[in-house]
Amino acid sequence: MSEQLKRTPLFDVYSSYGGKTIDFGGWELPVQFSSIKEEHEAVRTKAGLFDVSHMGEVFVKGPNSESYLQSLVTNDISKLVNGQAQYNVMCYKDGGIVDDLLVYKLEDQHYLLVVNAGNIEKDFEWMKQNTIDGVELDNRSNDYGLLALQGPKAQEILQKLTSQDLTEIKFFRFKDNIDVSGKQVLVSRTGYTGEDGFEIYAASNDMKDLWSSILEAGKEEGLLPCGLGARDTLRFEACLPLYGQELSKDITPLEAGLGFVVKLNKEQDFNGKSVLVEQKENGVPRKSIGIEMIDKGIPRTGYPIFANDKQIGFVTTGTQSPTLKKNIGLVLIDATFAEIGQEVEVEIRNKRLKAVTIPTPFYKREK
Repeated sequence: MSEQLKRTPLFDVYSSYGGKTIDFGGWELPVQFSSIKEEHEAVRTKAGLFDVSHMGEVFVKGPNSESYLQSLVTNDISKLVNGQAQYNVMCYKDGGIVDDLLVYKLEDQHYLLVVNAGNIEKDFEWMKQNTIDGVELDNRSNDYGLLALQGPKAQEILQKLTSQDLTEIKFFRFKDNIDVSGKQVLVSRTGYTGEDGFEIYAASNDMKDLWSSILEAGKEEGLLPCGLGARDTLRFEACLPLYGQELSKDITPLEAGLGFVVKLNKEQDFNGKSVLVEQKENGVPRKSIGIEMIDKGIPRTGYPIFANDKQIGFVTTGTQSPTLKKNIGLVLIDATFAEIGQEVEVEIRNKRLKAVTIPTPFYKREK
């Protein structure tokens, strides 16, 4: 591994848990600890613990911060109450996506934005370029670590380490300054796996203690340390988009199927709004949809999709689903072919193999 790769505060402990690292967007991160399938299964049936400290944290505060965020993101920030998180998208003027992110409302006119690791510098520059008076931006990405405890047993495990009643933290809500295993942390009921669970934001130098105490607390429940491999298969089954694949500067949130976070009726203008209004009125040129292979083969990222001998799009993510045991993919294709049940072809190693469009998400947990 080259010396230039960034490392999280937990890097030194990976090897003691069997972690195998890879270069992920300039970070040296664990792809797996045991096996991707085993970790995936643990999260779906018990629980898994992920180090996601590479994510970025930017604080926004000041008297005009709500108004600033309303012009920066597509969702309606005015709907947030203190202690609530909101999924969001930042767009360029042409409607392409700068990044997807979470916005946490800490208190009035004080927010935490959590952005993708590979986009931290780009996002912060974009935020600064679009700033207004009465707003302070503070990139604190290096000061914070982030753990994701995910799976049906997540609450049971975390409850052992805190006196805070975790049932009080509902989906997309959070509590700050909670004591977990003697550390002051922010606990959020969010995640990127399609399962119930928590994301725990803490000071960088508290990460090693938190990691080991959570793993220790979850031993009886079968908690496993998990890497990026399982994180990707889990989020893919639940159809949670990944920047650089389902989302990019060349894809609008409406094409990506994220219309639910695009509030075109909010009063304030925001970057990309006019393009998105036009797409909403006239229909999107492309749509994100699921496919299942009919022929034998796995639809991998970037593979071209054909219909009637014409290329109509490409695979954004695809794999053999560990939960469903099927070869499936997410594809971005010409909207005219995006009806469910449409037969298409995926070009795999110069051969065109049959697939059919299917509904998404591929996996939904039972409540």
